[in-house]
Amino acid sequence: MKKINYIALIIIAGLAFTFSSCLKDLDTRPLDDNEITAADVFDDPAAYREFLAKLYAGLAVSGQQGPAGMADISGIDEGFGQYLRGFWYHQVLTTDEALIGWDDQTIKDFIYHSWGASDVFVTAMYYRIFYQISLANEYIRETTDAKLNDRGVSGTLRDQIEVYRAEARFLRALSYWHALDIFANVPFVTEEDPVGAFLPEQIQRADLFDYIESELIDIQDLMVAPRQNEYGRADRAAAWMLLAKLYLNAEVYTGQPMYDKVIDFTTQIINAGYEIEDEYANLFNADNNPIDHPDFNEVIFAIRYDGTDIQTYGGTNFIIHAQVGGDMSPSAYGVDGGWGGLRTTPQMVEMFDDDDGRAMFFTDGQTLEIPDLGNFENGYAVVKFTNIRRDGTQGSRLDFVDTDFPMFRLGDVYLMYAEAHLRNGGGDAATALAYVNELRERAFGDNSGNINGGQLTLDFILDERARELYWEGHRRTDLIRFGSFTGDNYLWSWKGNIQEGAPTNSKFNIFPIPFSDTSANPNLVQNDGY
Repeated sequence: MKKINYIALIIIAGLAFTFSSCLKDLDTRPLDDNEITAADVFDDPAAYREFLAKLYAGLAVSGQQGPAGMADISGIDEGFGQYLRGFWYHQVLTTDEALIGWDDQTIKDFIYHSWGASDVFVTAMYYRIFYQISLANEYIRETTDAKLNDRGVSGTLRDQIEVYRAEARFLRALSYWHALDIFANVPFVTEEDPVGAFLPEQIQRADLFDYIESELIDIQDLMVAPRQNEYGRADRAAAWMLLAKLYLNAEVYTGQPMYDKVIDFTTQIINAGYEIEDEYANLFNADNNPIDHPDFNEVIFAIRYDGTDIQTYGGTNFIIHAQVGGDMSPSAYGVDGGWGGLRTTPQMVEMFDDDDGRAMFFTDGQTLEIPDLGNFENGYAVVKFTNIRRDGTQGSRLDFVDTDFPMFRLGDVYLMYAEAHLRNGGGDAATALAYVNELRERAFGDNSGNINGGQLTLDFILDERARELYWEGHRRTDLIRFGSFTGDNYLWSWKGNIQEGAPTNSKFNIFPIPFSDTSANPNLVQNDGY
């Protein structure tokens, strides 16, 4: 993923998405015979790996050069339109985990639960997801047996391409899962659809669930064995993790509980040799990777960053810069300045016991309560992610961070197992308790924070997931699964645009299909309430 020139590759999948276009342009070939096409690109054996790198890079960066320039999607500031940053807005900023003081366009509507079908940030995430899917479709389309035979590809390269193709299918399944979770009923296009302009049909949520499930089951044995792939690339355990995530939320997606399957796949992951990192903070610092620390073995799938070679105004660079403000010293967190935006709610702070080492808040000069969202000093700042190495030195640069984003990790797996057990998915009560207490022993430094079997309840699990996984992109999905995201079951500061919190409409459990797409494609039916 280092300094690869993707310009030729991007021509394969068509022009950058704009918010005025619809997804009939998901798969487009150049009309000019002099333009580079997929057939031309894949004449070079190195292109198979390079194009795969573009698929991974699409989660991390925003365009074709540097931190900005030649954006993959247009119609929004390039940093705002980056995949991980958009995902974080949807999964974290809509919950009790984070607030933002900025007035950029409609960003505060995420806090208030008042977004609509023309929201620029919702639209950006939607097109970013489908841009990723379109790239994956093209890669899969160009790596069929027939295409490889036509090009005379054989031997070791052919074996490698089979693995690359499985990874491309995983990445497509990951983006379709984000579409399933965030937007529910979406346009559906695969490599089987024709190349060129057409109006995709809409797939219903339960049917998309079935498709993602079948894809992941089909590719799992084609993936590299757990912990054996290059760091940053998906392996078999990543496919198992995505399946477990699907099954954990199956009752939301399909109406049918599948917690027994959560037990099955989390057990497979746990038995694959992953280990809990000794220090919680090491999961979120500038050298949170097994390249720098070979014994670092908790993360199952990460989005990689590097201050020198993988630069963006989104991702962890956004998280770390935006969390710094007020009396905070930017250099203490490994950056050149703070953007003064992100804090957390008092409800989140109050979930932690005093001795819980996961409570990473900056409080000097900050108030717990938040009467004024625009005042950075209202609300505690979160300092979980940093651009500081374990030895206390700063990352390779101050303007762009080295910190990777742990999308899937073992701590989450432990809590998923425990929750599925409590939801009658099977498993073992003593094992579930032991997994939870292993996380708490890391958090407290000893067994003083351990709980007993009677304390291990679903309510406890929801709060423990917040304590263990805050700012990692799980909270919105968790709150929906527990019936606490909308409505009045759980209120937090500024939910409903009131400091004390107010009930919100259940329609906000899913986001709308952007107006730009429903107006252009008559096959699409808007989600209820929008």
